[in-house]
Amino acid sequence: MPDLGSPRFSVLDLAPVRVNGTIAEAYRNTVDLAQHAEGWGFTRLWLAEHHNMPGIASAATSVLIGHVAGATSTLRVGSGGVMLPNHAPLVIAEQFGTLEILYPGRIDLGVGRAPGTDRAASRALRYNPVEDDFPGQVNELLGYLAPPALGRKLIAYPGAGTNVPVWLLGSSTYSAQLAAALGLPFAFASHFAPGLLMEAIEAYRSQFEPSQYREKPYVIVGVPVVAAETDAEAHRLATSSLQRGLKLIRGEPIFVPPPIASMDGLWSEAERSVVESRLSVAAIGGPETVRRKLAQILHATNADELIFTSDLYDHFLRLRSFEIAADSMKTLTIAQLQAV
Repeated sequence: MPDLGSPRFSVLDLAPVRVNGTIAEAYRNTVDLAQHAEGWGFTRLWLAEHHNMPGIASAATSVLIGHVAGATSTLRVGSGGVMLPNHAPLVIAEQFGTLEILYPGRIDLGVGRAPGTDRAASRALRYNPVEDDFPGQVNELLGYLAPPALGRKLIAYPGAGTNVPVWLLGSSTYSAQLAAALGLPFAFASHFAPGLLMEAIEAYRSQFEPSQYREKPYVIVGVPVVAAETDAEAHRLATSSLQRGLKLIRGEPIFVPPPIASMDGLWSEAERSVVESRLSVAAIGGPETVRRKLAQILHATNADELIFTSDLYDHFLRLRSFEIAADSMKTLTIAQLQAV
């Protein structure tokens, strides 16, 4: 099990915008969540790059990271992730080097290889899959963040020498194997694509090469959480996530809708299967149910850390969901997990 007294736990936030809400409200809620998370013992809060997705307001990821870091004092803040093929690695090194200098020791740089958007936005971002060289981009980025080599003409200034921790993110074995080869920490996107979770973790751990970045592998597993005072209330609140997942696969705006009594009649059986499959590692229920589910996930994955998403309509109930998850994690010691 992880070499900590209890596994770490963190937040993945996309600055979700509610139905009839505003982007400004979403940003206020993100900051409020971060401040509460800091007090509840969360390790980090990550924000993710998405484009052309009404309902997700974290497109300018590095800007929002700075805003959240400025409103907190100990919480690590970073990207989960920046979609590196959308950017010149030099620019990302400069942005995150700046953040590291402003908030030393608190910035994470998680990167992924998908465009994080649709074809129209990919074209607007100048994303070219034919020229995609993700391993080369990652190595270029690492080089910019390292101390500059003697005689090097191109330097990330700021950025050089900051050694901002770089994480690889993925939903398949590709990034897991690359993270292992480079000796980087790895986060798996099982909060929306859990299908290859166990295969990716196995590939990462079995192929891991110690490096200047890490001596041992380190795995974060994404987990959707809807926690409430009772199982019944949690399942009612989870209909917001289900509705949102349905809109996503239909290509519709994904503003967070209010919960409803039932999803019956809203989706086809095929749609239901797709949406529910994406939530196969979700922890939905009252405190004891959530604690038991998280224990099962940790036992199965041997994860060093869980990172939670919880996109509920009501901000105060969303806060409570994260609080219950934090309380559950604090009770899970290594000995308990081994006994599951």
